[in-house]
Parts: sequence; structure tokens; C-alpha cells
Amino acid sequence: MPVEVFEKFESRRSTKANQVSQSSAELGYIVRGTADDLVARGAAQTASPATYDSLARQNVQIEPLGPQLWDVTVRYGSSDSGGTPTPSEASFNFETGGGTQHITQSKDTVQARAASGSTAPDFGGAIGVTADGVDGVDITVPVYQFSETHYFSDAQVTGAYKGAIFSCTGKTNAGGFKGFAPGEVLFLGASGSKRGDGPDDDWEITFRFAASPNETGLSVGSITGINKKGWEYLWVRYADAEDTGSGAIIKKPIAAYVERVYDDANFGALGI
Repeated sequence: MPVEVFEKFESRRSTKANQVSQSSAELGYIVRGTADDLVARGAAQTASPATYDSLARQNVQIEPLGPQLWDVTVRYGSSDSGGTPTPSEASFNFETGGGTQHITQSKDTVQARAASGSTAPDFGGAIGVTADGVDGVDITVPVYQFSETHYFSDAQVTGAYKGAIFSCTGKTNAGGFKGFAPGEVLFLGASGSKRGDGPDDDWEITFRFAASPNETGLSVGSITGINKKGWEYLWVRYADAEDTGSGAIIKKPIAAYVERVYDDANFGALGI
């Protein structure tokens, strides 16, 4: 005997309020042809609309009436009641702050002074030069941190999709992403939870990112034409040299290196 679903005569009870969050509706069904309550509930859910009078389906209640006979009530309400966003909505947050970076080379030596009768050695922008090396200094660099919260249906959040999120974590964007050039965005990870335990309940997932600008035409001492992406690392090799002005032995930058320390990934797999 096939499973059959009939809408009841007293179905479609509804309340329309001035505030959308206070509006509600109920659709009633009779299901027959199965002794399995889960099958009966699924049949009623399939037969009922996902939305009714602009209200979202919120829950399905089922009660037995007899052998292979079920009474089902499908309730509808505002998706934003209680301040909960609907699945089609998304929320965004951002913060401009500073990351910390250790540098050994300044952008420019503003002033160099020596005691009377002597000349200050020209270190070519090296910071904290000692007899053994270059100490450098920790500085604050611009980092744009942002997060996005998106809502997905239960069917979208598969094991493969969770794996895609995992595979992108700790990687930079291989292509353009959210207005940023390739290499500027680092995916810090995501956290998600399901809002309810039914097949119609959705997932709330928050994605976290940090962005650092790509740079071109950088100079280190007499070394020019250095280009680096936002999350690549620049370091400088120094060697002893004699400063012609003061006659002192100095540390002179002789080479600059740009290192890739993160893999990249296609952030299109995140689906946002």
C-alpha cells in the first residue's frame, strides 16, 4: 500500500500580526499507508510547502491515530523571530588592526648623528646593528581581519563540504577573493553549528580571514625591485663591509629573499 498524504479540512489556521515575528500558521495532514513514524513525517514534510504566506516551515509534529494512520501538524512562523537570521541572510564583521612583524631594515634612515669629531657609520637602513649581526625591531603591520557568518541547508553541509573547509584552512587565496588580489587573504578557519536537529534546520557557519596587502617595488639598501605577496616573508642577508665615510666596519644588506610560507587554495570551495 503506498503512503498517502491528505490535507485536513481544518488546515491552514493562521494569525497575521502587524509584527512579522508574531505571525504564524498551521497546516494539518493525515498520512496513511505506513507504520513507520519517520516515513510518515517525511511524507508530510515533502507534501507541505517550505514556506506559507511568507512564513518559514519551523517544525513538523506527528501523532498516531491508528494502524498505519497518522495526524500531522506543520507549523510556520517568522524565520527572524527571536533575532535569528534566515538561511538566505549573512552577517559580516571586520576589524583593522596590526599584526606584529620582525624587521631588520627600515624604510628610511631619518637621522644619524655621531659625537663631535667623528662620523656616524652608514648602515644602509639596517636596524640595531651590533658587532655580531643585526637585531632588528618588532613593528605593527596593517592586517585587515574579517569574518562572515553564512547559513546553509542541511543538505549543503556534507562531509565533502566540511573537508573543503578544512583543506582551505591556513592557506592563502589562489585567485581573487572578496575584492582582494591573489595572495592577500589568509583563511584562519571556520566554526559551525546546526540550528536544530531536523532535516529542515540549517547550519550557521562563521568564516574568519585576515588580509595583508601585496607590495611591489620594495627597496632594501641598494637592492631594489623587490615584490612580495601579502603573506610571503621577506628577509635580508647581511655581510661585513667598510663604511667609506667613517671607516667603520658595518653590516651591509647584500641580498633580499622573499619566501612563500603558506600554500594557496581555491576559496571558491567555501561557497561564499
